[in-house]
Amino acid sequence: MLKIQILGTGCSKCKKLAENAHIAAEALGIQYELEKVTDINDIMAFGVMMTPALAVNGQVKFSGKVPPPDDIQPYLQNTSLDLFLKS
Repeated sequence: MLKIQILGTGCSKCKKLAENAHIAAEALGIQYELEKVTDINDIMAFGVMMTPALAVNGQVKFSGKVPPPDDIQPYLQNTSLDLFLKS
């Protein structure tokens, strides 16, 4: 199962990124878990200096912006394909 993490303090941009990630994952029909990481120390442990940020399976894919669902989908597809090939 894909793990999507939204890194941010819960601001409106963080909420929008979570919504867009949800829309992207649902459109692809993949199984996923959406986690919101709001603790600043946990966010910094990812090496993120600008929020919101999106991590997929623990790897940060981008930070400091809120891309539309269509721009998020490739990050989810490539990662889910990697998981499939490893299993």
